[in-house]
Amino acid sequence: MISTLIKPLLTEKMTSMTSLRQYAFSVNINSNKIEIAKAVEKKFNVEVLSVRTVNVKGKLKGQMTKKGRVEGRRPSWKKAFVTIKEGQTIDLLPTA
Repeated sequence: MISTLIKPLLTEKMTSMTSLRQYAFSVNINSNKIEIAKAVEKKFNVEVLSVRTVNVKGKLKGQMTKKGRVEGRRPSWKKAFVTIKEGQTIDLLPTA
């Protein structure tokens, strides 16, 4: 079985969105909103109110080598913004 949630996105903007009860995850590109909501509810034991998804296109990258310029592309991926019920939180940072 392919995992729906790949990793949480821990950026400055995403950590400021936690006050709005919104969390962001990198998810499998083939997963839909229903699968994402069920995966978050099961993994973190919270109630999901809404899920918004964004398909992020991979960037073109180039590199100069001895044989000339080599073009490549980073992989495309999917981002999901999950809003949870008021009064609930998700602890994404591990505590030591």
